[in-house]
Amino acid sequence: MDKKLTNSTVVRQNILNNQYAVEEIQSAVGVTGVLFEQQYRFTKKQVADFFEVTERTVENYLDKFEKELTKNGYEVLRGKRLIDFKLVYASVFGTETDFATKTTVLGTFNFRAFINLSMLLTTSDKAKELRNLILDVVIDTINKRTGGNTKYINQRDEDFLLNLMRGEDYRREFTDALRDYVDMGKFKYIIYTDKIYKSIFKENATEYRKVLKLETKENVRNTMYSEVLDIISSYETGFADVLKNESENLGRMLSPHETDLLFKKFEKQKLWEPLREKARVKMASRDMCFRDVLHKNLEEYIGAVSAEDFNKFLGEKSMELDERLDGYKDALKRLKERD
Repeated sequence: MDKKLTNSTVVRQNILNNQYAVEEIQSAVGVTGVLFEQQYRFTKKQVADFFEVTERTVENYLDKFEKELTKNGYEVLRGKRLIDFKLVYASVFGTETDFATKTTVLGTFNFRAFINLSMLLTTSDKAKELRNLILDVVIDTINKRTGGNTKYINQRDEDFLLNLMRGEDYRREFTDALRDYVDMGKFKYIIYTDKIYKSIFKENATEYRKVLKLETKENVRNTMYSEVLDIISSYETGFADVLKNESENLGRMLSPHETDLLFKKFEKQKLWEPLREKARVKMASRDMCFRDVLHKNLEEYIGAVSAEDFNKFLGEKSMELDERLDGYKDALKRLKERD
């Protein structure tokens, strides 16, 4: 996947959706424009002057990337809002303006749209310098908020611990079913766990370890997002039930061949399609953004990470697993004291 800012819509949007990085970039750049409706705005001329390009160049980029720039804060002011903006602009810059007094529509950039344009402009040395700054700030922001360890950034999700613990019960149902209903040696636990992983995110445990560079003793599920743990649990408890029913119907244990055929039928059920797609998008997109990791088999599922996800993993509500465990233990102690 091309991760160059000027070429990748996904990488640009990941930066723009990261409010913590945007705030740091704004502080580092130090440009303010005109404070209007609680955010700084810039006219086309101000933007062109900053990047040392012509207004015509800015207009060309607006024509080519209008949808993206509009999504990220470019806006055309009209009517009363334009009148109000002109008054604010005049109070800051006096009677001289960057637009005709009789202008009836005026395009403006907020700061997100301003840095969005900087990530698109290929003809401006100033934009190139700003892109380098942006990348440095984004890396520093993520490192600062995660303590430099993104391998376990999944654990900062407040749903992670609950899903992990609940998943252990479903995992036990699955391994018990393999033990009781499948006539095969202990290797069956690895074989059918890998089949589930391959079905959900197209990698077996060994491949997943390699992509995330996990040590032998590291538990792969401790690095998985809560949504991925959810669908794994659904697969495990669901297939455990299939094995139990089939074995009891036949009155004997199942052969490996019969178990394989049952799994193929199980994974082809239509109900899994939206759940698998969601899990693949979450894993591929978040790992590319937060861990700088590419799951090659999931490349087609990579998209921009939402602003909600940045809040989930970098925001004030996120915390390390140790903190969550301490809170969980404290809650259990309080419950015990009430009994």
